[in-house]
Order: sequence, then C-alpha cells, then structure tokens
Amino acid sequence: MLFFKLFLLFSLLSSTFCHETFNAHLLPRPLIIQYPEGIETQFENFDEELQLQCTSWRFTVETNNLSPWKTIPEKCGGYVKDYMTGRGYTMDLERVANEAGVYAKSVELSGDGKDVWVFDIDETLLSNLPYYAEHGYGLEIFYPVEFDKWVQRGMAPAIDPSLKLYEMVLDLGFKVFLLTGRSEEQRSVTIENLTKAGFQSWDKLILRDSEDHGKLATVFKSEKRSKMVEEGFRILGNSGDQWSDLLGSSPSSRSFKLPNPMYYIP
Repeated sequence: MLFFKLFLLFSLLSSTFCHETFNAHLLPRPLIIQYPEGIETQFENFDEELQLQCTSWRFTVETNNLSPWKTIPEKCGGYVKDYMTGRGYTMDLERVANEAGVYAKSVELSGDGKDVWVFDIDETLLSNLPYYAEHGYGLEIFYPVEFDKWVQRGMAPAIDPSLKLYEMVLDLGFKVFLLTGRSEEQRSVTIENLTKAGFQSWDKLILRDSEDHGKLATVFKSEKRSKMVEEGFRILGNSGDQWSDLLGSSPSSRSFKLPNPMYYIP
C-alpha cells in the first residue's frame, strides 16, 4: 500500500513538472510567457495609430471643423497632456506669436490713437494649465464654480510668447483692448493677476456685465467689437485661443488663433 501511494505521488509530480526530475530542495521555476513573434510591432502600430487619430482630432478642433464639443476623447487624454506639457504646445505658441509680430510690424498706423489690437485673456495671455492639470487636461466637463475658485487665486502665469507680442504691439503704438469672458466681479483679481504676470498696461479691460451673462461668447465679443468700431476704433489685430474670440461681426483685419485642444467655448 505504501509503495502504491509513493508511486501515485511520483506520477502526479512527474506530470506537473512535465517529466522533469523532481527535487524537493528546488523552488518551482517562474512562469515565463512567450509572446508571438511580431507582438512588439503590433503594439508600436497601435500606438502610432492612436497618435495619428488624436493628432487628426486636434487638427479638426483647431480648424473649427468639430463643434460643439464638451470634452476631449478619453483615448486622447494622454496625447493632449503630452502636447500641452511638451515642446509641441510651446512651439505652436511661439509660431503664432511670431507670425502676429511680423504682421504687426508691417501695419502702417494712422497715428490718431484709433488703431487697436484686441487680446483675449485666458489661454491667450494667461495660462490656466495648472488648473487643467488637475482636471484631466480637458477630460472632465468644465465646472464653472471650480474654475472661478482658481481665477480668484490670481495665480495664472503668463504665456511667454504672448507677453512678448503684447509688449511689441504696445511699443509699436497700438491701443490694446483686453476682451474677456470673465465677469465684472473678477475685475480686481484679473488686474492683479495680469500685472503680476508682467502685463503692465492696457487701454481697456472689457469683462462681462450682468446683462452679458448667458450670451454666447461669439455674440458677446461681437457686440463689444462692434461698439469699438462705432466709437471710431480700427481693429487691426485680434489674438485668441477660441474661434469665438475671433469670429462674428466687426472682425479684425487679421486674426491669430492660439492652440487650445483642452476646451471649446461657443
């Protein structure tokens, strides 16, 4: 009977270890998984395809062919984060600012103080990237209450290429009007934040009054630009990260769209 039990145990161990010689003093070998040949290439192709899809999506956003949209695609969360925190975003900002600067230098100003350059503020002069870094770089639906808390901190840093353009435009003799969707209640903290970030002077800071709340940004900004024109100003340049900063009535002679794949404002 003892012999039979030992024989059965040996048979089980032999089957378990694929007929290898059993040694009670050795630990079982780790499980080794061998992937099929070419699996690395398949992973690389998948990453490349995702990169292409998200690049195509961002191109569609920046050319205003995808509207309206509320959040970035979930699969593109990592792509947008890498773009916003990497060299690509900075390079695009620099290119827009450089092209705007070339145009600004080419304009012959009238000298009557009526030639205006309009700037948006958020994601145009000031960066809210620290806020969006904590909210998925656009993966989360925009929550105004939380964003207003961030604005009240007055900690948004300057977008450096825009600051350089801003200073150049002032030096060239343009009037600078800041036209933002922020509310009038945020005037003080906005002035404080702008000044701290290096934007030292401007001719007008236009925010939303109570009567402007509820208006689409395109409508609100169109109305304000039309009022400028009615007052005799010539809008020669306009910089903004949203198409709603640039489109509508009384457009500028030349508009410059800054990159922003994180959110869309109609």
